[in-house]
Amino acid sequence: MKIIYRWLILGLASAILGFVPIRMDAAPYHLLKEIQVGGERKGSSLAIDEKARRLYVSQETQIAIIDLNQERVVGGISNMSGAHGFAIAPSLKFGYYGSGQDGRLHIVNLRGLRTFKRVAVGGDLRTILYEPGRQQIYAFDGMEHCAKAYEADDGDYLSTIHLSGIPGAAVSDPIAGRVYCNMEDKDEVLTINAKTLKVENHWPVAPGTTPSGMAIDAIHHRLFVGCANKLMVMMDSENGRVIATAPIDEGAGANAFDPGTGLVFCSCGKGTVIIAREETADKLAVAQTLTTQPGARTLALDPATHKLYLAAAPFNASAGQSSGTVPGGVKILVYGTDDVATPSK
Repeated sequence: MKIIYRWLILGLASAILGFVPIRMDAAPYHLLKEIQVGGERKGSSLAIDEKARRLYVSQETQIAIIDLNQERVVGGISNMSGAHGFAIAPSLKFGYYGSGQDGRLHIVNLRGLRTFKRVAVGGDLRTILYEPGRQQIYAFDGMEHCAKAYEADDGDYLSTIHLSGIPGAAVSDPIAGRVYCNMEDKDEVLTINAKTLKVENHWPVAPGTTPSGMAIDAIHHRLFVGCANKLMVMMDSENGRVIATAPIDEGAGANAFDPGTGLVFCSCGKGTVIIAREETADKLAVAQTLTTQPGARTLALDPATHKLYLAAAPFNASAGQSSGTVPGGVKILVYGTDDVATPSK
């Protein structure tokens, strides 16, 4: 009962202060297990369907499916060419990926793992994003410097949104009706109005440069942007003001935010994940530097268990790099604490 009352008090305090309860006594993150996937790491991306308890590992020639409860590969989509990115619409039970070979957006029925529609988008697809508020899919094109928006349920074209530069990571805030996207070569974040499908703001990430990963705390209006100059920037998602920064390692990759703990994660190509804590509205502090594997920059977080999943390939110590094209070499590294949560069924 003391524990229950403790969390009730913390919950009340967080409601007053505007921040979620944070487990100050949580054990450090460490490696829990490895899941062998196979295939090539090139072009890999991770996407979690929390409700269905699935992790999708998108690669060049396949999308492997991992059951998160069993933590093993249970199926996949094969015979693909140039697959890049993967977005999930849980309510529709659809998945979306771009193909660099045919320049199309593929819409997959996740019930039967069958592609039922292919939409010509062209260019260099870099990021695929699902916006749940209006059920839209955004395909970000690095070659044409644009984002093309489609209806998520049937792939019907909506609009082409012209961007200021090369798009990187993107996130959505359905409450605010906005989509945010890094401009890698412009050192800024763009905001897109999900209703009008127009760019509204250009927000500099200075003192950060070359933004890469991005995550959002929609409740407290915070963006977290990993930058190439070894900084993670915390930005106000309502007005673009840079509030705080935290040091990270070389090779900024993906970012993730855990609303259940208030922790922010940034995977780095050097072989670390920087774990920072959103302590107050204007303070971001590094809580742990987690050693992973050099080259492991693709990251996903399961909010139900607070576990981290990173895609990795065999590391060639003599060459000082990952061998991303070794057949059957890709694996998923699973990290967590000793007291990770068990998802409700």
